Amino acid sequence: MRELLEAAVSGLNGQTRPGQVSMAEAVNESMHDGSHLLVQAGTGTGKSLGYLVPALVHAIEDRRVVVSTATLTLQAQLVDRDMPALLDATEKLLPRRPRYAIQKGRNNYACLHRIREGAPDEDGMLVDVPPSGPVGQQVVELREWAEQQLLDGAAGDRDHAPSHQYQAWQQVAIAARECLGAQKCPYGEECFAEKAKEEARKADIVITNHALLSIDAFENRTVLPEHDVVIVDEAHELPARVTGAAGDELSPQMVERAAKRARRFVDDDHADDLIDASDALRSALDQSREGRIEGTNTVVLEAAGLIRDAARAVYSDLGKKSDDKDDDPDGAKRQSKGAVKEVFDVAERVAALSDADVVWLVDRDRFGRELRIAPLTVAGLLRELMLKDRTAVLTSATLTLGGEFDAIARQVGLRPSDRLELEAEMPEETDADPGPLPWRGLDVGSPFEYEKQAILYVAKHLPPPHRDGLGQKQFDEIVDLVTAAGGRTLGLFSSRRAAEAATAAVREATDLKILCQGDAHLNELSREFVEDPETSLFGTLSLWQGLDVPGSTCNLVIIDRIPFPRPDEPLMAARQRAVDEAGGNGFMSVAATHAALLLAQGTGRLIRRTSDRGVVAILDPRIVTARYGSFLRASLPPMWPTADRAKVLGALQRLQES
Repeated sequence: MRELLEAAVSGLNGQTRPGQVSMAEAVNESMHDGSHLLVQAGTGTGKSLGYLVPALVHAIEDRRVVVSTATLTLQAQLVDRDMPALLDATEKLLPRRPRYAIQKGRNNYACLHRIREGAPDEDGMLVDVPPSGPVGQQVVELREWAEQQLLDGAAGDRDHAPSHQYQAWQQVAIAARECLGAQKCPYGEECFAEKAKEEARKADIVITNHALLSIDAFENRTVLPEHDVVIVDEAHELPARVTGAAGDELSPQMVERAAKRARRFVDDDHADDLIDASDALRSALDQSREGRIEGTNTVVLEAAGLIRDAARAVYSDLGKKSDDKDDDPDGAKRQSKGAVKEVFDVAERVAALSDADVVWLVDRDRFGRELRIAPLTVAGLLRELMLKDRTAVLTSATLTLGGEFDAIARQVGLRPSDRLELEAEMPEETDADPGPLPWRGLDVGSPFEYEKQAILYVAKHLPPPHRDGLGQKQFDEIVDLVTAAGGRTLGLFSSRRAAEAATAAVREATDLKILCQGDAHLNELSREFVEDPETSLFGTLSLWQGLDVPGSTCNLVIIDRIPFPRPDEPLMAARQRAVDEAGGNGFMSVAATHAALLLAQGTGRLIRRTSDRGVVAILDPRIVTARYGSFLRASLPPMWPTADRAKVLGALQRLQES
């Protein structure tokens, strides 16, 4: 394994790092002894090779490995850059060249049935989109592109499609629930998604994303091929992505649309009952407040029950008629069944109001009100459906919160009591104690010297933030910091309103160029920020993670306040209350842990390579004055701390002049 790692690093013109070697050895050990591994690998460690090289060792033993990422961007990087270079560099050392494949959700591939037969309208009738207008023209271009992809033997993957809007892609792609299936679709043998699945079945290493990994585990559908090991990169995102995959939505529009699509295949009375039930839900939602729906809200629960019963009758009608190719040539009835089944499943889950679920009402402004439902916790799901029968390696630059692995271990379904020391032997399995899932935690550090490269400035003199947003003292502080840095600032704010207000304040007080999230598409803003070192970018949550801006583009990261979840956020509030009721500390287990993870991710935007220098400025004094402050600070990189404003402004001015 070490020989392969050295060859890989040399082939990629890199340098072997001690942390990378330690990580690769630990991953290799877990793959062979079956223990789970949590490994924190700081930015610059080279963690991709730290898990891909052991995966090669495992793969040549004919044991398949699945690698899952949180983002399609990292997924594409692994497939297009890392894996080809790795295999070229190690080919002479291996008895054979392992095969790898990428697999995404079905909606990421063009659907030949939808392209050739048309997409359904609200009533389930197949219609064609007129080529006039930008969306129509994009649909035409996408259809031509897909047919050419077929001729070229290419993937039909959205990432390689011509530029388009989301609405255009929906006219050429299909959700998994509405898919006819390879056996019943007239184009099943040519299907891009089916070809991707077939390639994955032949591969030794399958690269996918957290969403598809969750669907494979939790929806009782075999999407991914059988595998012995799952490697979860960006593992700090896994609980949130699993929550999203295990969650559902129910709206009057969704119910009404399913009823209209089913009408031409079922008894009119049953279709009318489902439409009446959608009206009952709309009325119930209009009578209810936004926020969590509990057992006392009988009007919403009764409406969900009406939808469940009506959808069951419609689905039963649909099942009485054949949906073979000959009887359902355009697939409309099969797709209708999928839509009605989805309505039934969600309504049944809402009406049951299990203690394991949280249901809440949101108002989407022009889209109207809808219900959302998600598991109270995903730890049990992950433990039972993902970790029990295979080895898992979970890695990220931010896995230790408060300096420990325990918080993230609990979130993914591992018990702190089952943790092994790194050198400990795996315990013998016994029939008497099948419960433990042994795991190890390893922090391989970072090649960066944070104490020398970065200052952590806490503006201790500022008042604590309040609900009304930033005050004049915070605006003055932001203006002075950004001026001293000469721009070159990434501003991370807790709300869109705060980001916009801070942008306006700096624009009014200086001539510096400040970009604000919402001014243009985020990719365009990020590109402009990177290309012009003196430009600053202010924004919210999507900038806290994943933005990579090495060099003088970013000498200053400003964080306006500790990013606790909002007190009225239903799912987080329910989780916090559940911990309190079980005798724990809900605030520390849920709110502080959430904030610590975001702070670690946000501060991680500053130092991206060994030559980077800069300041992280936190304008919320509670990180040093509150009791929970030590937990939050222990979650951050070990930067040099100070509350001395003059020193910080001087350091930023020197960086600007250098």
